[in-house]
Amino acid sequence: MTLPPGHWARGPIAVIDTETTGLEAHLGHRLLEVAVVHFDDGEISGRWSAVVDPERSIPEDVQALCGFRPADVEGKPRFADIADAFLQQLQGRLLCAYNVPFDRAFLLYELARCGRALPEGAVFVDPLVLAKVQHKGQGKMKLGLVAQRLGIALEEAHRAEPDAVCAGQVLLSLAAQTPADLDEMLDLHEGWEAEQHGAKQAWRHNKAGASTATVGDMRAEEGLGPTYPHGDELDPIRYMFLRGTGRA
Repeated sequence: MTLPPGHWARGPIAVIDTETTGLEAHLGHRLLEVAVVHFDDGEISGRWSAVVDPERSIPEDVQALCGFRPADVEGKPRFADIADAFLQQLQGRLLCAYNVPFDRAFLLYELARCGRALPEGAVFVDPLVLAKVQHKGQGKMKLGLVAQRLGIALEEAHRAEPDAVCAGQVLLSLAAQTPADLDEMLDLHEGWEAEQHGAKQAWRHNKAGASTATVGDMRAEEGLGPTYPHGDELDPIRYMFLRGTGRA
């Protein structure tokens, strides 16, 4: 669907995606790759990406699941070396990431390590939040599956730049069903996000209260419907890693 003139999604947007050594930034996992794809007037207008030295080992599970090997990051710059170039890609743009809390947490930790911060007043919009509203009851909410329902191709999943391109295209498609005014859309986005977070917290509370479960029960719990198909992690590769570390 074509966005009307003046629609917020026609403005300058920076779509961000990251690949990491694990799932928990606060436990010392680090970035392996970061990409920013620019959209202007509903079209891709620029691409930037960097593979970085995570300054730590890459767990074997990550190597097997995501494809990054030690040789892939050997001699690459540290995030601190590319932080300024990364931040330049965000200036003056609405920020976007699919499953914002994951990417934002890693970016905040990496930027803090080198004395940097996101641009003042930076605002994120999350296509996943919109998908949970517009695709409720239609299936799982992984990026690739949401894209498929929208007729959008995802090339080379689990690499930062292709994922960012796909996330931006998904955002534009879903944006057609939102108000044209940015402030009005952000108010709705905030409310939807809070509601979805509350539902997730309630599920986690109920799960924690379950005293016993058979394997079949556990599989049933994982099948939480279209909103939470993989517990806290909507990316199946990361979810498999999470289960391997005992955190799922």
